[in-house]
Amino acid sequence: MFRTRDDFATSSEGDMHMKKIKLEILGISYSQSQSGAYALIFGEEGKKRRLPIIIGSFEAQAIAIELEKMKPSRPLTHDLFKNFATTFNISIKEVIIYKFSEGIFFAKLICFDGIKEVEIDSRTSDAVAIAVRFKCPIYTYESILKAAGIVMQEGDEALETESAQKKPEEEQDQGSADQYNHMTLKELEKKLMEAIDAEAYEKASIIRDEINKRKAKK
Repeated sequence: MFRTRDDFATSSEGDMHMKKIKLEILGISYSQSQSGAYALIFGEEGKKRRLPIIIGSFEAQAIAIELEKMKPSRPLTHDLFKNFATTFNISIKEVIIYKFSEGIFFAKLICFDGIKEVEIDSRTSDAVAIAVRFKCPIYTYESILKAAGIVMQEGDEALETESAQKKPEEEQDQGSADQYNHMTLKELEKKLMEAIDAEAYEKASIIRDEINKRKAKK
């Protein structure tokens, strides 16, 4: 759904008049509550509140690929959206997670074509995948954090960071990285390109980590 700023000015939700709170992506981990899903972990910038949002595996992969600076051989759906938008001089100024109802988060893209701003409704996972590609800020409201946020206690942050940064492969098969130990750096780089071309991004992330580990030792 497309709506201009003027349309939202009279919205019954009244969210345009609330103070926005900036979020930062802390990581993605397997969801402990839903099988086959992932938890996208946001943090309130500079504070200890966290906002976990459950997303699907495809959306988690789309976000992780951009965060980890992987380049697929062909554009993914969200890459196509960005290429299409920039071709017609449309930018995404920000993403706002503006509503939480019955366990579902709602988001909108704030788009600008050089003349006017338009707000487009979006699934939150898609909005975040687009936001990381446009490198635009992500916001929410106090009411959302109060309803669905978690306040981290002292000592919880190290555990949270370790959990959020843990790769899905590590949870499925902790010995999976060992198969690359005998390979040379050149062989690993070739395997990385093959994995990316095959769109096996989870495998690619393990190989990339092994390459980075090798280079750090030099």
